[in-house]
Amino acid sequence: MELLFENLINSFIENKIGVSNDFLNKTLAAQLKINLLDLYAGQNLRPAGIGNHAKLIQNKETRSDVIYWLDRKHENATENLFLDFIDEFVTYLNRTCYTGITGYEFHYALYEKGSFYKRHLDQFQDNNSRQFSMILYLNENWETQDGGELCIYQGNETQVINPISGKCVFFKSSELEHEVLVSQVPRLSITGWLKII
Repeated sequence: MELLFENLINSFIENKIGVSNDFLNKTLAAQLKINLLDLYAGQNLRPAGIGNHAKLIQNKETRSDVIYWLDRKHENATENLFLDFIDEFVTYLNRTCYTGITGYEFHYALYEKGSFYKRHLDQFQDNNSRQFSMILYLNENWETQDGGELCIYQGNETQVINPISGKCVFFKSSELEHEVLVSQVPRLSITGWLKII
């Protein structure tokens, strides 16, 4: 487990964008995918918004995915397995990098065909609690024509990351603008932020 964490952290230190192709094991990724699709079929996902609290708005010209927040109160075994895994990662990150993370928030995200999220920063203007962004993908058998890639902008360079199941992307929430390109097939992921509360 610690080797997985170390590989992601080292990738982040080297490039400001941590990428680990096999961060989520196949069994957990498959369980999370089933859970997400069940929630979607049950119409439990809601249109995602932009901003926080009173400033939260929905703007489908900027963002058109649907989401469902993970919470231990749901008493869902699959969600709790994932959150246990994140707890272990946060403990390791704090111990080895002295980041001081004290909380997190994660949601499922489903991009239906034609959905996207235009270029943005993950940090709110009036709240800097989000320290690191994490995106974990649940798309098996992804192909180039499926779209939905993550584009991260770093100075004059752009890194394009394909959303293949098990992959994790990790970066500072306040530093790197990014976008999700138009998806041609349903695109599944878990997105979250490690926070100092």
